[in-house]
Amino acid sequence: MTLSFWRYTHLALALFSSLFLLLASVTGIILAVDAVQEKTVPYKTENFNALTLGETLPVLKKKYAEITELSVDYNQFVTLQAIDEDGNDIKSFIDARTGKVLGTPAKKSEFIQWITSLHRSLFLHETGRFFVGVISFLLFLISISGFMLVLSRQRGIRNFFSKVIKEYFAQYYHVIFGRLALIPILIIALTGTYLSLERFNFFIGDEKAKPIKTELSADAKKNSIFKTTLLSDVKKIEFPFTDDPEEYYIIELKDREIEVNQVTGAVVSEKLSPMTIQLAALSLDIHTGRINAVWAVILAIACLNILFFIYSGFAITLKRRASRIKNKFKASESSIILLAGSENGSTLRFANAILKQLIDQGHKAHISDLNNFNAFPKAEHIVVFSSTHGLGDAPSNGTKFISLLKKHNQQQKINFSVVGFGSKSYPDFCGFAIEIDKLLEQQNWSERFLKLQTVNDKSAAEFLEWIKLWSAKTGISLSTTPSVYNHVPKGLQKLMVLDKTLVSESEQTFMVTLRANMRAKFTSGDLLAIYPANDTRERLYSIGNHSGNIQLVVKLHSQGLGSSFLNNLTPGKIINARIINNQAFHFPKKSSKVALISNGTGIAPFLGMIEQNKKKIETHLYSGFRMETEMVLGYKKFASEMIQKNQLKDFHLALSRENNHFYVMDLIKRDADFFVDLLKNGGVIMICGSLAMQKDVEAILDILCLERNIKNLSELKNNGQILTDCY
Repeated sequence: MTLSFWRYTHLALALFSSLFLLLASVTGIILAVDAVQEKTVPYKTENFNALTLGETLPVLKKKYAEITELSVDYNQFVTLQAIDEDGNDIKSFIDARTGKVLGTPAKKSEFIQWITSLHRSLFLHETGRFFVGVISFLLFLISISGFMLVLSRQRGIRNFFSKVIKEYFAQYYHVIFGRLALIPILIIALTGTYLSLERFNFFIGDEKAKPIKTELSADAKKNSIFKTTLLSDVKKIEFPFTDDPEEYYIIELKDREIEVNQVTGAVVSEKLSPMTIQLAALSLDIHTGRINAVWAVILAIACLNILFFIYSGFAITLKRRASRIKNKFKASESSIILLAGSENGSTLRFANAILKQLIDQGHKAHISDLNNFNAFPKAEHIVVFSSTHGLGDAPSNGTKFISLLKKHNQQQKINFSVVGFGSKSYPDFCGFAIEIDKLLEQQNWSERFLKLQTVNDKSAAEFLEWIKLWSAKTGISLSTTPSVYNHVPKGLQKLMVLDKTLVSESEQTFMVTLRANMRAKFTSGDLLAIYPANDTRERLYSIGNHSGNIQLVVKLHSQGLGSSFLNNLTPGKIINARIINNQAFHFPKKSSKVALISNGTGIAPFLGMIEQNKKKIETHLYSGFRMETEMVLGYKKFASEMIQKNQLKDFHLALSRENNHFYVMDLIKRDADFFVDLLKNGGVIMICGSLAMQKDVEAILDILCLERNIKNLSELKNNGQILTDCY
């Protein structure tokens, strides 16, 4: 089925059920918290799961004059109804080993009863229960459609948990949390649906009691069911009224009900519980989380995720609608046709900016989805703006374009231009736009107007390159002001510059220290995103946590947008930025030995990691620089201090431009035995710096793995023994 089918199905189901899911989620969180709270009261018998009926029943019969009933609830609290030696009625939680009264059962508070009723039936009794069952089933369908959308986005189950392109907050975390919460939400939906079906007797079937003849053999008492039955398997025991052997214990277990001879312990009869009843009990246990506090917490988190999905889902929808197509002229009367392929509306924003300018200047222009490609009788120009979805695939509104291109032949010559949008972080950068460009070139009616232009990370600067070329060739003046096309990121944090070292002719690397607000959470290895031109152009830097402040090590490039911006900062200045959690490159807390390998500015996060190594995990630092500058001398001084504190084992320095030039790779070859031993014993190697250095280091490690017969590089990366953050 097509991506659009799953997307519209997902949206329609969410729209229909959102209000009820909101109520169900909020009440579900409250009930899950109540289930956790129930586990905190001290009414459970010690070693309860090992206690048999043969151990507890004699104790209780000796302590109490008359016992009516014993029951075990889902918390494994034992409740006894009896009369004590003084003739007092007892209905209390007891210690099943000693018979001691632990507390008195209390009804749920009126608030919890009210919440439970709202959650189960919306105060509409049977009608409400039926409706809640329908909503549970819709939640199941929403989960399945969401799963299919993620599969399509990630291009198959193998890439289900691979990296997600972060376009904006709501879209990114809708996918991230959706993957994590999928299983718990599916379980909530399925158990809720089953409980509703069972409530209305959808499953019919029962089994009659199966009498079993009593065989009073010599060792019948030895094989008494009291000695083999655990109290944890019991739901309820009804005690005999008298000592008459014809009066039996009636014991309700989780899967059956049995009558037991009170003298011999032999089973007189049994009645198996219908499987539907057992499944209903299991569903209730799972749906409420009442049997396990950890599971109750997971259910509460899943309900919180549902609330977030309601918010983020509508945020995504509104964002797409904000970029919806608005046309003044029909396609059949327009001379300029703009075709947009956009997954989340970002590309459409650029195309709409062009459309508005063309119409304002009196040109008949029309914008449409790629999937609406048709014959355009008056078209002189076709301009395609397209993003790439997944791994080189078409976005959802461009999946039909290739087949439509073959179907609809234009009757006149038309100039074409293609602008591709994507991210160079992925191997299939602008893959679909490249495919469109090649296909258009092959058509007998098309004439290339401009070469393919690609735009990385929604860069307005790169888009302006195409604007200038197209304007010059058509004579149509389009704006070359970046703000017309920029989408300035929102929700940035304010950071204060505390300190910045100076650069010189001999030292082009500098260090910046920033202070974040008290609520900001970060650690060494996370990333700092800055926006030097206050537009979509983003620059990322690895963070070192220095005494609770953000520390960056930056190399100044003459035309560097980010480095020039940071170099011009002065203490006291405030900048806007965002901190990105980089969980995949945090210092390993449980490893016995860690090797840190860096070159140039890649040392920044390692300085913070070493400073934060309070557990004194054996850590070795390998760093490469060109020359022994003042900055490098500072690193050596820092390393000496950390070695004295046992937070660093040793510091290995390679200088490539000194007399005895040495590279990081030479250090690794020299200490090959150390690295092999580290990997064999579960140690971790972290690499930060240039991609060229990473490639060289990994090549050496790969050879060592082959020569020493240890796991290959791919396996080491998968199990977290080799971590990289290179650029």
